Amino acid sequence: MSGVGRVAVIGSGSWGTAMAGLLSARAREVMLWCRDPELAATVTRTRKNPRHLTDYELPANVTATSDRAAAVEGAEVVVMAAPSAYLRSTCRDFAPLVPADVPVLVLTKGVERGTGELMVDVVADELGGRERVAALSGPNHAEEVCLGKLSAAVLACQSQEVALGLQGLLVTPSFRVYVSQDVTGVEICGAVKNVVAIACGAAVGFGAGDNTLAVIMTRGLAEIGRVSAALGADPLTPMGLAGMGDLVATCTSRHSRNRTFGEALARGETLEEFEARTHTVVEGARAAESVLSLAREHGVEVPITSAVHAVLNDGVNVLDATDQLLGRRPSEEFYGIADQEKGRD
Repeated sequence: MSGVGRVAVIGSGSWGTAMAGLLSARAREVMLWCRDPELAATVTRTRKNPRHLTDYELPANVTATSDRAAAVEGAEVVVMAAPSAYLRSTCRDFAPLVPADVPVLVLTKGVERGTGELMVDVVADELGGRERVAALSGPNHAEEVCLGKLSAAVLACQSQEVALGLQGLLVTPSFRVYVSQDVTGVEICGAVKNVVAIACGAAVGFGAGDNTLAVIMTRGLAEIGRVSAALGADPLTPMGLAGMGDLVATCTSRHSRNRTFGEALARGETLEEFEARTHTVVEGARAAESVLSLAREHGVEVPITSAVHAVLNDGVNVLDATDQLLGRRPSEEFYGIADQEKGRD
């Protein structure tokens, strides 16, 4: 699948827009689906998205539409880039239109609220054929990918054939893609790192230094490792691009909406106010609740996730949540991870 005729990208946020541009190098035509008809018309007319990556000019072979049938007609690959809260309903709307043999690439990161399902599972529930559904994750800020700056990602899928095919479609001189069959590990990494980034942003907002950020990120990586291990994922996955790579980028970059929201949270801004002001979705805020539920179900301690959830959902003051974290008695550094590995021996 080093080149295809037509690709459909469902979702016109920052990552969907950047991915449409990236895929245009190997596809004859890329159709970007926008929920808003006016936005679709503007993107087609100007080749720019006035809401996201506003200075980025899309290649000439990228067209936008708000018509679902037109978006996926003749598509040889479908890319899902809807926010996690709307992924299931979006897939359900497209289900009658997507052929059963078309590979589906999922860009959305998170754990579904209520069901505890990973994004690949949500898509497979609605579109069918989990073996043809893949997840893409890694340290990939759309703002840099669209400019052709060197980036790398990991593509996880049950089917090696589908994974290799999609890899061929995505790889460019500036975008490296590695394949994996650890779908669960890659997805858990993508969900939990967003929560940790909110904690890092809040710490920065209160004047924390580099040492503090290093502590939060390292303990966050351990949190990712414990949840991944409990769900049977490959213990090496959190050490790679989907885990450590994406965690570092999301927790340190000015492009990260999760870290930026954490900083705003420290200033007293609410989630609703931040999303209305920035016209973005803070995936980590949704993941805090769903990851916490998943962790409790599997008996896993996730103190950073618990603290972020308490601030966002239980009215706990950010400083009080920080004090609770710092007041925890340190345990063994890799508790909960080594135990899981011993259980497999």
